[in-house]
Amino acid sequence: MVYREGLEEREHEMLSPFAARSRDTAGRLCHEEKCAIRTDYQRDRDRIIHSKSFRRLMHKTQVFLAPEKDHFRTRLTHTIEVSQIARTIARGLSLNEDLTEAIALGHDLGHTPFGHSGEAVLDRMHEGGFKHNIQSLRVVDVLEGKKGGNGRGLNLTFEVRDGIACHTGDKLPATLEGQVVRVSDRIAYINHDIDDALRSGIISEADLPKACIDVLGKDHSGRINALVTDVMRSSGGKEKISMSGEYAESMDKLRNFMFENVYHSSKVKNVEDVKKLEEIIIFLYRFFISEPDRIPEELRAMTDDFGLPEMVKDYIAGMTDRYAINEYCKIFVPKTWKEE
Repeated sequence: MVYREGLEEREHEMLSPFAARSRDTAGRLCHEEKCAIRTDYQRDRDRIIHSKSFRRLMHKTQVFLAPEKDHFRTRLTHTIEVSQIARTIARGLSLNEDLTEAIALGHDLGHTPFGHSGEAVLDRMHEGGFKHNIQSLRVVDVLEGKKGGNGRGLNLTFEVRDGIACHTGDKLPATLEGQVVRVSDRIAYINHDIDDALRSGIISEADLPKACIDVLGKDHSGRINALVTDVMRSSGGKEKISMSGEYAESMDKLRNFMFENVYHSSKVKNVEDVKKLEEIIIFLYRFFISEPDRIPEELRAMTDDFGLPEMVKDYIAGMTDRYAINEYCKIFVPKTWKEE
């Protein structure tokens, strides 16, 4: 049987000099005894997988609002695809797969219902704004678990928390594993969103920019394989994760194409539907500000520490799409109307 210390020794002997080693972690917010079997990063991964927020990702929108078909990505399937891509890159570069996986599985825990449309509404409504990466960090630090200070949070290691917070935005993660997740997130969503858009008929194969396809490949698996291979070739033996200029330029152009033809397309996000979903979040935010007793007790208990608006924001951000709709109907729609 291999115990934690044996796994740590394997990391020391086998991983790249640029890899993060679990026994060298900068530590947790609160001290706790080591696990006898798992490394610190394996422990973090398990805590994320067993969290309620992780389970709720299966009912949160990725791109398509309220899709009627079974095969469109959700926030959970996106997370799993990011994890798979990131682990492949980490393995190829002899980086720490456990750390990479933990960051990947936790990176989107703070996403709102209704995808980026919901995030944009909360960003406008909530004082101080809203960013899903910052909310993801808040989820693991405060809202999930009872292992940290004041009996709150998952008490994850610095490296996992840093990777979650910095998977998007201006600041690069402190570890190469975090940087791997950052680039894997983009590889995953651009390519699986193309796949979903093709399946839905929003775009056709002929619509995809030919110059990008000539570089990256003509099909879903081919493009992912090409991008993963390029990242490994461009990053091997270096202190930063990167792509070659040709591949980075092609992916940026493909991303711009998706924004113009899919993400901002009225076929994907009907203007009237988006307005309705925005109204739901606006209504719920205002309602719970005025009726704080309707917030779950576990969140109300933190009001003195963080303030009511913060707890209302946390409650709404944690909702799944269908839960937000059901809450709106339960509060707003008269009972007699629903019975009819």
